[in-house]
Parts: sequence; structure tokens; C-alpha cells
Amino acid sequence: MAIYCYVLSRRLRRLNDLETGLGGAIAVMTSEISRLDQATRRARDEAQIASKELTRTLEAARKEKAYWALQSSLAMNAPQAARRLRPRKAAQELSDA
Repeated sequence: MAIYCYVLSRRLRRLNDLETGLGGAIAVMTSEISRLDQATRRARDEAQIASKELTRTLEAARKEKAYWALQSSLAMNAPQAARRLRPRKAAQELSDA
């Protein structure tokens, strides 16, 4: 029984070794999970900032489109000039007659 306990304790020590055993693998995985979590948070924050900026840009574009639509409708409904300018030659002929 003592030999069995001795072999088992050696195997457990190797398994829990932080450099080569399961303990090391767990430590590495824990640090990678932490790094991945930070990267995910940064990406989420950047996506939220980009989304807000896109929303502002779209709103400005909608306002600009509405402004130009109003300008176009006002230009279409504006009264045409009743009097057109005549070339000088035609104006002189009228004054001579």
C-alpha cells in the first residue's frame, strides 16, 4: 500500500506542476481567458462608439436630405421671372421704332 501511495503522490505532483503539468495548463488557460475577456470588452466598447458615430452621421445625412428636398420643392414652386432680358440689338431696335 505504501508503494501505491508513493506512486500516486509522485503522479499528483507531476500533474499539479505549474510548468509542465495540468496546473500549468490551467494557469495558461486562465491567463488566456483573461486576455480574451479584455479584448472582447475593448471590441464591444469600440463597436458602441462606432455605432453612436454612425447614428450621428445618418441623422445628419437625413437632415441634409430633407434640407435639399425642401430647397428643390421651393425652387420648383418659385414664380418664374415675368420679364426676360433681351439682347442689346433687339432693345435698340425697339427704342428706335
